[in-house]
Amino acid sequence: MSASPGAGRRPPIAVLLVDDHALVRRGFRRLLEDDDALHVAGEASGGNEAVRLARALRPDVVVMDCAMADGGGLEATRQIVRESLAGAVLMLSMHAEPTLVRQALDAGARGYILKSAIDLDLAAAVKRVAAGERVLDARVTVGEPLKGNRAALTPRELEVLRLICEGKSNREVAALLQLSPNTVSVHRTNIMETLGVHKTAELVVYAIQNGLVTLP
Repeated sequence: MSASPGAGRRPPIAVLLVDDHALVRRGFRRLLEDDDALHVAGEASGGNEAVRLARALRPDVVVMDCAMADGGGLEATRQIVRESLAGAVLMLSMHAEPTLVRQALDAGARGYILKSAIDLDLAAAVKRVAAGERVLDARVTVGEPLKGNRAALTPRELEVLRLICEGKSNREVAALLQLSPNTVSVHRTNIMETLGVHKTAELVVYAIQNGLVTLP
């Protein structure tokens, strides 16, 4: 008996496409769906929505914008990888800074490619990370591991850091977390030492740029 048409063909790679610009998503969807081996199973406009959809769809690959207003690509990547919600995350970015590339890989992304590449072959990159390969754009280099990262801070220190980044004083943080101002001061000192910064303004910038906090 002859095999039926399409017998033995692998199902297409299911992709979750995440970007906060609808026009960008439309363009990337077109690039992906021009390849019969790929299928865009869903789209998200922010990090929080990406995590929700990943839980529902369990895609093979998440194509993730690195910097978004809602939740952020780095934090969403951490959560998706931590909960094993997808086979792989491929990070897309406008930025080639080595530190940002390192942050994406530390968050669990299997690939990092630049949106601005004229010769961007998104379909090929998706298929490579789906196959277990690590994919890095030829124009980027990987920075040194961060001295301080999210994993190096305790849950309480992350709470204190978030409130500091919201502009709260030690006394205000203490009242909100039901701690003494002295305890908050100790936490602040420990956070700065862990992250290698020395001023509150530097701490806020560092925390936001490195995805340690997500501000409303």
